Amino acid sequence: MCMEYKMVCRCTKREASFNFKDNIMPPEVIEALFCPECSKNVAFDPISMVEDNGWIIKYDMEVAALYRHKLPYEDLENFLPDMLFDKGYATWRGIYPGDHIDSAREREELAKLAKTDPKRYFKEMREWAVKRMERLKKEGWRKANDTVSV
Repeated sequence: MCMEYKMVCRCTKREASFNFKDNIMPPEVIEALFCPECSKNVAFDPISMVEDNGWIIKYDMEVAALYRHKLPYEDLENFLPDMLFDKGYATWRGIYPGDHIDSAREREELAKLAKTDPKRYFKEMREWAVKRMERLKKEGWRKANDTVSV
């Protein structure tokens, strides 16, 4: 089960939703969020931060250390913010901030076809998914580069 958590960036202009895989890490593991606008004034620290396409997530690694014992053995060696983000323990809900909203809206348009032409619906849904991931990879989203081709 994954838990969602929403957070506003430091400049308060944007927000992002997060997932916490298997509820291993609590929401408090995310100390701060910086959108591309407010991240310009942040000194990046790889020991406590992850950068993704201009966004920066600052993790409270002391909080993370308190829950470290819950991680699978193979994830204990690389206990850094990159691992927390990339393995899904404290990461975007979706590929990028707001992805779950955008993709639902895009799928909603395609879903109209399901009732009238199911065969075409499945074909277009597959094409949409492949093209979307290609676009997100080109845009530089970290999680889009870790996905398996459909």
